[in-house]
Amino acid sequence: MTATLNQPHGPAHTRIYAYGAARGENFIPNDDLIGPIDSSDEWIRQRTGIVTRVRANYETTAVDLASDAAREAVERSGVDPSLIDAVIVATISNPKQTPSVSAIVADRIGANPAAAYDVNAACAGFAYAVAQADALIRGGVAHYAVVVGAEKLSDVVDPTDRSISFLLGDGAGAAVVGPSDTPGIGPTVWGSDGSKADVVGMNHTLVEFRDGKAPWPTLRQEGPAVFRWAVWEMAKVARQALDAAGIEASDLAAFIPHQANMRIIDEFAKQLKLPDSVVIGRDIETTGNTSAASIPLATHRLLEEHPELSGGLALQIGFGAGLVFGAQVVVLP
Repeated sequence: MTATLNQPHGPAHTRIYAYGAARGENFIPNDDLIGPIDSSDEWIRQRTGIVTRVRANYETTAVDLASDAAREAVERSGVDPSLIDAVIVATISNPKQTPSVSAIVADRIGANPAAAYDVNAACAGFAYAVAQADALIRGGVAHYAVVVGAEKLSDVVDPTDRSISFLLGDGAGAAVVGPSDTPGIGPTVWGSDGSKADVVGMNHTLVEFRDGKAPWPTLRQEGPAVFRWAVWEMAKVARQALDAAGIEASDLAAFIPHQANMRIIDEFAKQLKLPDSVVIGRDIETTGNTSAASIPLATHRLLEEHPELSGGLALQIGFGAGLVFGAQVVVLP
C-alpha cells in the first residue's frame, strides 16, 4: 500500500495588517538634474508631474531601506516577529546578485529562520509579492508574511539619459499579510509580454561591464511605447481586477497605481471612470518613481493623510520592465 502524503491547508482568507515605509534621505529637485539632460523644471513637471524625488545617501542600500520599512510594518501590525515565517522582497536593485535582500531583512526584523526570497518583477513586484503571500498563507505554507518593495534606483541612473533618469527615486514600502475572517486580498490579475522586453530595462549586462565592453549598466526606456502600453493595456487589466473581485469602480475607497508618471495616473482615472469619492495615490510628485516600492509607499502616505480610508477597498496595479503587470483589490488596514 502506498503511503499518502499530508497536504497543508491554511485559512480561507488573508488580509494586509499594516504598512511601513522608508524613503531616501535626500530631496532632489528638478533643477538639480536638468543640466546633464538639457531640460527644464517646467518640462519635467508637465511630462511627469514630478517636482522633487527622494534619493538615498551613497552608503544606504536597498537592504537598509527594506529593513526599515519592514520593521515599521511589523511594529504596526502587532504580530510577533517570531511568528513571521515568510519574507518576500520585490526588488531590481539588490547591490549583490546573491544573497537575497529578503534573507537579510528576515534576520534584521527578528523573523529568522523564516523562508525568504526575492522577486524580480520590476514595478509590478509588490503586486506579485502580495499575490504570493496570499497564496502561501491560504495554502498553509506560511502563517504570516512580510512583503516588501524596495529600490535604490539612484545606483543605476545615468544622469545624462533623457528617457528615465529624472523619474527615479529610492525607497521601500512593506506590508504584513496574515489570516483573516473575511476576504482582504482579491484575486490577482497578472501576466507578462516578453516580446516587449527591450522597451524598458538595463542597457548593458554586468558581464559586458566586467569585460570592458560597456559602461556601468543603467536603466533606460522608450518613453512613448511604455506610455501607450501602460495607458491602453493596463486600464484593461485594472478593469479585469475589479471584475475578478466582484466589485465596481464606485465601490473603491482608493486607487493606487504604480507611480510611473502623473499623466498615466490621470489617464487611468479617466478610463476607469473613477468617481470623485475615490482617493488616488499620487506619491510620485515628491517621491519619484521607485519601481517595486511605489505602490506600498503611495499606500502608506495615503493612509497617513486619509486615515478615514481604513477598512475601505483599494485597487492597486503595478506594471513595468519585462514587460510585466499585476493588479488586485485589497482591503486597507
